[in-house]
Amino acid sequence: MFDTLQSQPEGKTLEFKRDLSSPKPLLKTLVAFANTAGGRLVVGVDDLRQVVGVAQPLDDEERLCNLIADSIAPRLVPQIELITVQGQTLLVVEVYVSGSRPHWLKSEGPEHGVYVRLGSTSRQADTQLIEELRRNAQGVAFDEMAMPHLTVDDLNLATARQLFQGISPLDEQAMRTLKLLTQTQGRWVPTQGAVLLFGKERRMHFSDAWVQCGRFVGTDKAAIFDHLDIHEPLPQAVDSIMLFLKKHAMRGADFSEVRRKDVWSIPLTLLREAVINALVHTDYSQRGAPIRIAFFDDRIEIENPGTLVPGLTLDDMRQGVSKIRNHVLARVFRELNLIEQWGSGVRRIFREAQELGLPEPQIIELGLRVRVVVHLAQLLPTVLPQPVPKKAAPRLESRLESRLESALAARVVVVLAEAEAGKAQLARSLGHQTVSGELHKQVRRLLVQGFIEMTLPNKPNSRLQKYRLTPAGRALQVGSDAHERNMP
Repeated sequence: MFDTLQSQPEGKTLEFKRDLSSPKPLLKTLVAFANTAGGRLVVGVDDLRQVVGVAQPLDDEERLCNLIADSIAPRLVPQIELITVQGQTLLVVEVYVSGSRPHWLKSEGPEHGVYVRLGSTSRQADTQLIEELRRNAQGVAFDEMAMPHLTVDDLNLATARQLFQGISPLDEQAMRTLKLLTQTQGRWVPTQGAVLLFGKERRMHFSDAWVQCGRFVGTDKAAIFDHLDIHEPLPQAVDSIMLFLKKHAMRGADFSEVRRKDVWSIPLTLLREAVINALVHTDYSQRGAPIRIAFFDDRIEIENPGTLVPGLTLDDMRQGVSKIRNHVLARVFRELNLIEQWGSGVRRIFREAQELGLPEPQIIELGLRVRVVVHLAQLLPTVLPQPVPKKAAPRLESRLESRLESALAARVVVVLAEAEAGKAQLARSLGHQTVSGELHKQVRRLLVQGFIEMTLPNKPNSRLQKYRLTPAGRALQVGSDAHERNMP
């Protein structure tokens, strides 16, 4: 057994200690193991992984048992074993995920003495995480809990029924079955999952239940090329996220079959699974940051708040083991056919990456967040538009006019190459006092052609609506600009 342990790096379920001379870090580790995913603590191995053994095996075993009994609450009873390796005696303490979690150090109390295992470190849990540990031990899902101060009128039932159209009728009985409604004090009220999915004022109740998308220049976050904040109901957010990723990908065509087939430069099926996994498994009880989708030249990162569900490790996930954090969200996503089979999403992510010849995706715990990194087959560098010298602007507009068959459309593209703008701003930049019918017409035409897009696509008539160039629009502007610079 020890040969296998010695070859493994310290991590979520394994730690080595030289001796019992500093008991507090050791006790923190045991508490963290019990609260998180279990683990083994091996005493008698130094920092270089050399076997040094324990001086008084039986005495040290008794001392360790007393330390655990006197220092940890609720009572923790790990399995302690003495083994002999290279003529030396080691203490191996095996801790299983506890049904009595959260455990804590008595000296620090139940509010400050709870620890969880994050990677190879034991970290103090905050109030929200302590509550999550307690709920999980009791088998209570956060999204199944009632919101007694709300009523069914606080749900956007029109949106919900539209999503379920053609699948099943979403009547009151169906909402109870899906745990969108739960009974409390004789009344049927929305659950937290119902509000997360379809709440009219979702952001008021869950301020971080949204998605932040960004396309960055290069392979770090030093410069952002494009961004989008998504506040739609979670099931609809899936398509909006995928549209954002497609917008910054390249599309080719495969004519090897009878019908033309689009071939994308990013693995869409894999990414969709990772996006859905993030939306369903986010710990929405945490506060501080939204779900984040970061598109770099060489990879796409999908990051969601929350540690892994207690009892689950990264190796478990790679092997297809799944534990549902949000039962209501998972059930609704399954009914909407966004999830094929519970627990199969991560397996499909790894399988598709292998079939496509991509590097294996990474799943990383970063503090109280989980990040999935999907590596791309080839670099997709961003093309930044170059500023247009004022003296070249007339010729550039002329060039664009011939391609767009409209002088006004060409001027709109030139203005939007500098910054996004609403129609009133466009009119002012073009020297017009009001938004003319022709400007309305050319903006609509550029939208249909795919050269510009709305910054608020879900609110086309919003007074805050602005327009910006799409990648196709930038390519059009950049191409015309390059032609001008090369002219004598």
